[in-house]
Amino acid sequence: MPSLPRQLARTRRFALGVPGHVTVSPDGGTVFFLRTRAGDDPVSCLWALDVATGRERLLVDPLPLLQGEEERLSPEERTRRERARELSSGIVSYAADGACEVLAFALSGALWTFRPADGAVRRLPVAEPAVDPRPDPTGRRVAYVSGGALRVVEADGGGDRVVAAPDGPEVGFGLAEHVAAESMGRHRGYWWAPDGRRVLVARVDTARVQRWHIADPMDPSRPPTSFPYPAAGTANAEVSLWIAEVDGPEGGALTAVDWDAKAFEYLVEAGWDASGPHAAVQSRDQRRVRVLGVDAATGLAEVLSGQDDDAWVELVPGLPARTAQGVLLTSVDQDDTRKLVASGRPVTPPGLQLDAVVAVDGETVLFTASQEDPTQIHLWAYDPVSGLRQVSEEPGVHTGTRRAGTTVLFSRTLDRPGTRTLVLRDGPAEDDGTGGGMAPGEGGAERPVPLEIASSAASPVLDLRVELLALGPRELRAALFLPSWHRSDDGPLPVLMDPYGGPAMRKVTAERAWWTYVSQWFAEQGFAVLAVDGRGTPGRGPAWERAVHMDLADPVLDDQVTALREAARMRPELDLTRVAVRGWSFGGYLAALAVLRRPDVFHAAVAGAPVTDQRLYDTHWRERHLGHPDEHPEAYDRCSPILSAADLSRPLLLVHGLADDNVVAAHTLRFSAALLAAGRPHEVLPLPRATHLPSDESVAENLLLHQLDFLRRALGLPHRAAR
Repeated sequence: MPSLPRQLARTRRFALGVPGHVTVSPDGGTVFFLRTRAGDDPVSCLWALDVATGRERLLVDPLPLLQGEEERLSPEERTRRERARELSSGIVSYAADGACEVLAFALSGALWTFRPADGAVRRLPVAEPAVDPRPDPTGRRVAYVSGGALRVVEADGGGDRVVAAPDGPEVGFGLAEHVAAESMGRHRGYWWAPDGRRVLVARVDTARVQRWHIADPMDPSRPPTSFPYPAAGTANAEVSLWIAEVDGPEGGALTAVDWDAKAFEYLVEAGWDASGPHAAVQSRDQRRVRVLGVDAATGLAEVLSGQDDDAWVELVPGLPARTAQGVLLTSVDQDDTRKLVASGRPVTPPGLQLDAVVAVDGETVLFTASQEDPTQIHLWAYDPVSGLRQVSEEPGVHTGTRRAGTTVLFSRTLDRPGTRTLVLRDGPAEDDGTGGGMAPGEGGAERPVPLEIASSAASPVLDLRVELLALGPRELRAALFLPSWHRSDDGPLPVLMDPYGGPAMRKVTAERAWWTYVSQWFAEQGFAVLAVDGRGTPGRGPAWERAVHMDLADPVLDDQVTALREAARMRPELDLTRVAVRGWSFGGYLAALAVLRRPDVFHAAVAGAPVTDQRLYDTHWRERHLGHPDEHPEAYDRCSPILSAADLSRPLLLVHGLADDNVVAAHTLRFSAALLAAGRPHEVLPLPRATHLPSDESVAENLLLHQLDFLRRALGLPHRAAR
């Protein structure tokens, strides 16, 4: 049986084998999805579920298509996967036309199509490498990006042509720029018109953006990778929108979408539906967002909706959107609640915190949200006739998608490992034999519905002993992990704080997420492990999120200290004379901050990929919280651990991937240099060729073991073999 660190590495954090990337056919009768064959198989295949019979079919296995060759990734595809946090290989994404008659995907730079009607898999003769192929809604053509150009090929493989050609060496069409993909959640750069005759496409010009370089220290003969990175306070890429005629001459004239790009330089989202093209744009200070309707003939834009905030306007994934009848969906922060808005009217109540809109099916809006308990995220549906209803029922974290009355529900809970994927149909069973009650299955046997799409994910080698807590006056949500073997009379346990703690995510949720097993593994080694979500984390309302505006340090760290002390008051087995903290990314920043500013509380830290110089992080993410560095230099200085390097008096291990192009290794190297200059001992563990998410199996496994060894040494704990 493998150890948990080895299992986490082999299973890519238990992501392999889990159904994902779901598309529902227009009649609701077929669910297409991606899944690897096993929990340790990294190659993702295309599958389909017949909702009427419950039968699954393997549609496309990428291995025969590769003909024994190793998959090759272009720099653009590699970057796209890194931004999307894609951990598998093979068919990692696909797109379908409106009728789901043509499915397109890229594999090793080639463009492939699959037709469910006859099972035909075909490689189209196109310019390679092809990135992000998408059929048009009518299924006649497929668009894709290659060499910085947006191209279109007929679905039968003929007529490959350029529809938007770059007009400069640092210009590209059809792909999202860094801040869009990394900080806004926009991973697309073009959108088809419903009739398949035009495309709305983003043009990205990075000429003004400073270029950074990442070398491979393990191979000095290898030239460094150069890429545009808009650090806080510097120039962003120039992003514009254009309407391209697909049937015109190759590389022909484009119609510009006209908006005030100087006042609103960020393209947040875009789309094209039956009501026409639309886009959402945001000002550089992120205090203003405008939703624009675009005239498809002239490119002229009019403001359909706007939102303003004194701190920043939070972007909600999936918005803006429109229903089939053209009702505009947006959001508003009101009554300390992020609400869903339809045609300018809030349709969700106070206290229900909108998280994301995940699907629009006719007039039904499917979205995720949290209520009184921020550790739970439920799936909800709204339509103007039936109103609001909660789709998911059991406590946990849920999301999903929906089309033609078929809902696919993804659920994770504390009661069971892994993700459960259910297919639900609207209406009583007698309507179509697929929704509610019992339905005939193979061989005439009855089967219960809803259907479940099987998961082949691995089962974790250890179980959880976790308790969710609400601590202190702010009811800080925390997860306390204790060793499975520990009893109350066994004596005190050293404490390991294991937070993320930042605006990007909640770590304390009512689910068995991969990170809960990491926390439990450390607990099995003899620690009481405490993860805390403080101010700034999502799900508790706009005021809670914006409590870190202009200060990402003091409120966040104060909440960790408060939660630790309150947990120790409630659980006497927590030994506050031996407290360590570990984290990655924002959690790594928080860990470094903890030993610098509160050595009276924290006695050792492991800081992985920490942001130590706030001016080295990207414009959109960092300026959202700290403003422009030229206007608020004190905020950047106050939140940068480098300037407090001389205060270090506790053991500190810094870990960083040297190929990280998000939080670049310069953060750790500059911090280490400042510590050395101040005469402060510390340890540095560089990870050659590792990005922000180290994925090499041996590296990922031994990284946890190395942290464990350091923490034991730093706290003076006896060395013993890892459990």
